[in-house]
Amino acid sequence: MAKKTKGKTKVQGVQIDLISEDFTSAMTSMEKINLILEGVRQGNIVILERGLTPEEEAKLIELTMTEITPDNFVGIEIESYPSRQKSSFLDRLLGKKVIETRLTVVGPADQLKTLRRDHGFISAMVSVRSQR
Repeated sequence: MAKKTKGKTKVQGVQIDLISEDFTSAMTSMEKINLILEGVRQGNIVILERGLTPEEEAKLIELTMTEITPDNFVGIEIESYPSRQKSSFLDRLLGKKVIETRLTVVGPADQLKTLRRDHGFISAMVSVRSQR
């Protein structure tokens, strides 16, 4: 969608940040959460190749709740593929469960709306932020 302003064309759209597992693997949980929140506060949709752990998702939601203000930040919409357990024979023998997290999509609540989610499919509607 393009908008003309005094002879110049201004492109409107939604920025999508695709973040690789290699980039986030060296980060702490708080560094990942801050990276996500920074992007979402700017109105971007953030997609992580390697999703967040359940603990990281809970912390992200907790921090988001403290920052919500009606005029500036309306919160986040977050969807992840369901985690799957990945265990070797030795892990099962020792009773260990290794949770492998998968793709996570996070965006501003006023721009991202999840339409459908199942084991291998996330369908979302992304809208351009309305000008205030």
